Amino acid sequence: MANTPQSKKRARQTERRTEVNKARRSRIRTFLRKVEEAITSGDKDAASSALRAAQPELMRGVTKGVFHKNTVSRKMSRLSARVKAIA
Repeated sequence: MANTPQSKKRARQTERRTEVNKARRSRIRTFLRKVEEAITSGDKDAASSALRAAQPELMRGVTKGVFHKNTVSRKMSRLSARVKAIA
């Protein structure tokens, strides 16, 4: 348990940041799910538009420190390859 005033403050700040990060991660996962659903339905136009919508959200997650840069880069690469593969 936090004892000093500074450690108590840091605990409060961590709680607030955790809530913000959790919301941001959930939002990004929603965008990714929309891309996945469009890919499975086989609609190339919907998949590419969903991917274009998800891209800035993913990159924003990197700048905010929610996801690692390479993780997002890998996800984008794999998703774009799958969208491209839709005939």
